[in-house]
Amino acid sequence: MRRTGILLFAAVPVVITATAYFLVPTDSAGSPAQPTVAGTQQAARQEAKSRAEQERAADDKLIAQLPPGLAGPAKKELAQQIVASAENSTLNWRGAYGYIEDIGDGQGYTAGIIGFCSGTHDLLTLVENYTKAHPDNGLAQYLPALRKVDGTDSHEGLDPGFTAAWKAEAKVAAFRQAQDRERDRVYFNPAVRLAKLDGLGTLGQFIYYDAMVFHGPGTNATSFYGLRENALREANSPSEGGSEKAYLDIFLDVRKKAMRERRQDIDTTRIDTAQRRFLYNGNFKLATPLEWQVYGETYKVL
Repeated sequence: MRRTGILLFAAVPVVITATAYFLVPTDSAGSPAQPTVAGTQQAARQEAKSRAEQERAADDKLIAQLPPGLAGPAKKELAQQIVASAENSTLNWRGAYGYIEDIGDGQGYTAGIIGFCSGTHDLLTLVENYTKAHPDNGLAQYLPALRKVDGTDSHEGLDPGFTAAWKAEAKVAAFRQAQDRERDRVYFNPAVRLAKLDGLGTLGQFIYYDAMVFHGPGTNATSFYGLRENALREANSPSEGGSEKAYLDIFLDVRKKAMRERRQDIDTTRIDTAQRRFLYNGNFKLATPLEWQVYGETYKVL
């Protein structure tokens, strides 16, 4: 069901959506400034982000009554494999702990199991948190440089030794565990939590997770929370009484458009011949055996 006019808040579970404001002119210079549509949308995105990341008693009670979905051990393993097929062209996601390179996307070095980036703050946060528990690690010496290049694509202070240091540290079990924890804290847990609150099953939870990984957990229009809000403006989520298939189809449309805004010639097969195929096959439980294609390669999980 496409939305028109003002967006309404649903009954339990409450889903955060943007509320439209109709601004009326005023002759009073002293009147308080009215919220703009853009400002309201940004506030809605931030509220959704907070709700996904913070424990709330009512949400926790609702989620506890639901099936584990993507959070179940077997489905979580499958999720990492599907993401790895798109991020690293392999099902062996554990082999990516030591991965690091600059792929030329303007985000500096991309590294590790989830593509932590030196230019997008998550790699810095990972190394900072790891260093608190393991101060003598081989990456600690690069923290000043990581802070300096954060938000840029610069390698200043990182070359030539950072990539070798990353690969060496990836052989340490504690650093691999640190990558797992940061992946779950920033990407996996918030995506799955919010998907469940939106009434989505295992497939929908994965679609949210993969979008969170690729677009990042930001609140601008082309980050995860902006994509979700745009989709909610066009279709009702299942928790609002909408069709799960229709909503996810819209979400994938919104996401594909955002990917092409990043780069017009970008490969979108992680949507076209993977997630969209699962959706059109009606595989809402992400049941195996599963087959999909990414970048022309075929992957199977039995």
